[in-house]
Amino acid sequence: MTLPGTISRRNLLRRLGVGSAVLPFLGNLPSLAAATAVPKQRLVVVFSPDGVVKKNFWPAESGAFGNRDLPPILAAFTPFKDRLLTLKGINNKVTGDGDGHMRGMGCLLTGIELLPGNVQGGSDTPAGWASGISIDQEIKHHLQANPGLATRFGSLEFGVLVPNKADTWTRMVYAGPNKPVAPIDDPYQMFAKLYGETRDRESMRSVLDEVCEDLARVTAALPAEDRRILEEHAALVRGLERDLADQRSTVAHPVPALEQGVIEQNDQMPRISRMQIELLVSALSADFTRVATLQYTNSVGQPHMTWLGVDEGQHELSHEPNSNEAAQEKLTKINAWYAGEVAHLAKRLAETPEPGGDGSLLDHTTIVWTNELGEGNSHSRDDIPWVLVGGGLGFTTGRGLEFPGVPHNRFLITLAHAMGHTSLVRFGNPDHCGEGPLTGLA
Repeated sequence: MTLPGTISRRNLLRRLGVGSAVLPFLGNLPSLAAATAVPKQRLVVVFSPDGVVKKNFWPAESGAFGNRDLPPILAAFTPFKDRLLTLKGINNKVTGDGDGHMRGMGCLLTGIELLPGNVQGGSDTPAGWASGISIDQEIKHHLQANPGLATRFGSLEFGVLVPNKADTWTRMVYAGPNKPVAPIDDPYQMFAKLYGETRDRESMRSVLDEVCEDLARVTAALPAEDRRILEEHAALVRGLERDLADQRSTVAHPVPALEQGVIEQNDQMPRISRMQIELLVSALSADFTRVATLQYTNSVGQPHMTWLGVDEGQHELSHEPNSNEAAQEKLTKINAWYAGEVAHLAKRLAETPEPGGDGSLLDHTTIVWTNELGEGNSHSRDDIPWVLVGGGLGFTTGRGLEFPGVPHNRFLITLAHAMGHTSLVRFGNPDHCGEGPLTGLA
């Protein structure tokens, strides 16, 4: 059977008489692309909490990295030095209600004040949710409004050990004012969201087994290149499903009382992280979304990274003075671990070919790693960490740039413009938008 140059996925299913369960597997097949091809751009925002050790995080000088070693916390990015970009000096200038962590988290991607509320943080005034949409969701709406850019989910929100409670410290994504979006930090729930309903975790049935007959009929009707892509993706899903099934007893959240499993979950943090990364890479490869977030714990995050030889909680350590060298060393290890996870995500994207296109997924994806604070013990929101890896936004990489005192709203606008949303002139609090997007990144 010969297909025309372009054909809609749903029309193909109707022609072959197969079910819509096959549809998620067809998102990246070249012969089923839109008639007017639009280059793919992807944005992944990764969050880790409690600030950084500045002396071990920021490059010693701005400009091209060249042959200089990266700082200890960023050392994991050495294989991607030519695709790395650090932005120093960008400040979260949003004020108002809430403590430093709350405003750091709730205003990080929204760039706007928190609403009045009854969530009390320390001696600061209580606050509620953010009063505006987050930049990832703004970009999502822009892409979804274009049929050539729209995807099945629009955006996906991944989490790793995010506490099972809803408050301003645990949410950074907002669908609009007073509309927080909870990340999915259970890999099994995310797997079910991506690849089908899984009613019984203990007897997880193969998604592919349910649709294998239909997949075979579709595969037979496709050109050779499409058949290869479809078969590779199906194999990836089956392998991931097998890994999830093997590990479900030790990684799944306790039900219903989350608090009873904190220690067990804490020790599984590295495992959960890698599972979520695999699901994220798979979702991007399948073109389920082009906008995603990956949130590690929460603002005031308190994981105990015993696998690094660190027994204290992260937030506890972050409040130690900079003169406490032992605490600084442990915080450096902690932040280097987060960097290693982001670097692993970059590695997985780099070794995954761009379906139906040139290069790798990383060539068309930019990872943005950030934090709610610049430094934990001062609760400073100056020098918010912004580390970018990948080629999805068209920025010139392999260097560190400085934007002293620039409000982070301008960087959020920059992300939107780089993703094609050039009509966005102001975002969040307009008082912090200045001259609009940052210059000098291209």
